[in-house]
Amino acid sequence: MTEHFTRTSSSVAVPAGSEAFADPARRFSVPLSATRRGARLARLLATEQLRSWGLPLDPARLVVAELAANAASHGRVPGRSFRLTLAMSVAPLATLRIEVTDTRGDCLPVRTPATGGAPAENGYGLLLVEELADRWGVVDGPAPSKTVWAELSPKG
Repeated sequence: MTEHFTRTSSSVAVPAGSEAFADPARRFSVPLSATRRGARLARLLATEQLRSWGLPLDPARLVVAELAANAASHGRVPGRSFRLTLAMSVAPLATLRIEVTDTRGDCLPVRTPATGGAPAENGYGLLLVEELADRWGVVDGPAPSKTVWAELSPKG
C-alpha cells in the first residue's frame, strides 16, 4: 500500500490534493516539547479539539499519538519543539488533516517492509497510520524541518 506514502521536495508548497487546507474552515496549531510528555499532550489536546469540533475521536487521536510519538523520539533535536496542526476542510468533503512538524528534516520516515522471523518491538507506528488514514505522507522543509501528515475523511 505504498500509494498512500508521498514524498515531496521542499520546492513543493503543498502536497497534491491538499489545496483545500490552504484556508480551512477550522484550524488548530500548537508547538509542543519534543518529549514523551509533549507527545502525550499532543494526543490530549487533539482529543479536546476534536470534541469541540464535534468530530469522532478515533481513529484521529490514534494517528496523532503515533505521529507525535515519532516526532518526540525520531524527530527530536534538544531544545527544539515539534508542532501539531489539525485542519478541517469543508469542500468537497469534510476532511481532517493532521500534521506533525519536527526539526529533523534529515530523518525521513521509512516504511519498513515486513520480514519473516520474530516480530520487532517497534516500528509499527507508520503501519498503523497507513491503515487508519486515507492518505499520508511527508513534506521536506523548510530546512531543517519536515512535516508528516495524514488525512482522514468521514466514513459514510
